Amino acid sequence: MDKKNNMNRRDFLKIVGISTATTTAALYGCSPKKESDTGVEAPVPKDKMSYRNFPPSKDKVSLLGYGCMRWPTLQAPDGNGNVIDQNEVNRLVDYAIEHGVNYFDTSPVYVQGWSEKSTGIALKRHPREKFLIATKMSNFMSNDYNFGVNMYHNSMKDLQVDYFDYYLLHVLGDTGERGLQGRFLDNGLLNFLLKEREAGRIRHLGWSFHGIKEEFDRALAMHDEVHWDFVQIQLNYSDWKHASGMNVNADYLYGELEKRNIPAVVMEPLLGGRLSNIPEHIFTRLKERNPEGSVASWAFRFVGSFDKVLTVLSGMTYMEHLQDNIRTYSPLVPLTPEEKVFLNETAELMLQYPTIPCNDCKYCMPCPYGIDIPGILVHYNKCVNEGNLPKSKMDENYVKERQAFLVGYDRSVPKLRQANHCIGCNQCTPHCPQSIEIPKELHRIDSFVEQLKQGTL
Repeated sequence: MDKKNNMNRRDFLKIVGISTATTTAALYGCSPKKESDTGVEAPVPKDKMSYRNFPPSKDKVSLLGYGCMRWPTLQAPDGNGNVIDQNEVNRLVDYAIEHGVNYFDTSPVYVQGWSEKSTGIALKRHPREKFLIATKMSNFMSNDYNFGVNMYHNSMKDLQVDYFDYYLLHVLGDTGERGLQGRFLDNGLLNFLLKEREAGRIRHLGWSFHGIKEEFDRALAMHDEVHWDFVQIQLNYSDWKHASGMNVNADYLYGELEKRNIPAVVMEPLLGGRLSNIPEHIFTRLKERNPEGSVASWAFRFVGSFDKVLTVLSGMTYMEHLQDNIRTYSPLVPLTPEEKVFLNETAELMLQYPTIPCNDCKYCMPCPYGIDIPGILVHYNKCVNEGNLPKSKMDENYVKERQAFLVGYDRSVPKLRQANHCIGCNQCTPHCPQSIEIPKELHRIDSFVEQLKQGTL
């Protein structure tokens, strides 16, 4: 990485640590777990995983793909920050492979730059034919040709492989120098990747998308010339018709891929956890319809029910989440037409709750001022979903909700990393795939916190 454009990784970790552990805990709730939420009492099947195959590719791809963006962490030995818990990563990878998962998706920027190395260590302990590795050219900070080529070769080194099964142009969706044109066409990097595919060091070439419809259409229009082997899109039952911010509705994205017979890799099936950490009455609605399945299983069944979906990525930090998703896809029971209608109605109900569309991807990190941006936004969303967002002293539950929000905020986000330290430099916003106006939201939350502390709300 260019030292001029990046904080030293070691120095950053000493200041703030890797925030995966904190924000993931918030995502899945610090409050008591709802009864039978993950169905942990059910056995985990072996040899029943659903697979997808799209000729001419010979790959049999597990419908459940492992997203390596949220590997578990533990406190660093010197007490400063967190490091990836490699023993736990090894255990999760071993369990996943044992139960039929063979697709592992990572990136040079995941877990503050450590995901590829950790993933490579875990996978190297297994025969190469047992897994399919996907990674990306995440050249967000520089359009320089050599920067991109060096990133490509460093990924191969960190992952300890001599070819990539799936390789992506990471996060298309912007325009100009930060989009397809500036990052991959003008500098010759796409030509480099096409030659690598021709040489066999990339078996399948594709791209991931967050952004504006025009850029999606433009990249897709190159299919006849380039032949994209797959495209990674955000797809879930909320975004199907009701994508938030500048995101494009998933029914359009999937429909365009289906027309061209391009397999879809799905990211954010749970919207960064927001479709599993849901308001109580919606939780009850889903559990009454299917008492044996988890709330998350509805989202995974929805996505898996589309024929052109190759694999569904899930960032599974904890064993219980991995086990639950394996149950859902071992084998997949596709949604009925009635269940699809039911989920569409559920998505419309969820629109009534004003959560911030943060998926905890951490692309906004590190903050130069040490702020835990995803931790703050995730805590706010959690309180919205749990009904702990006090609106007025006139509310009968004001005291309880006020305490829950403030205590939870201090537990989830250390004081030196809270929203009051944001100076509005706006370095984070251009990196957000959800197009969140991050400083604006941080200042709004900080103002809300101060009103709660002063009792003036």
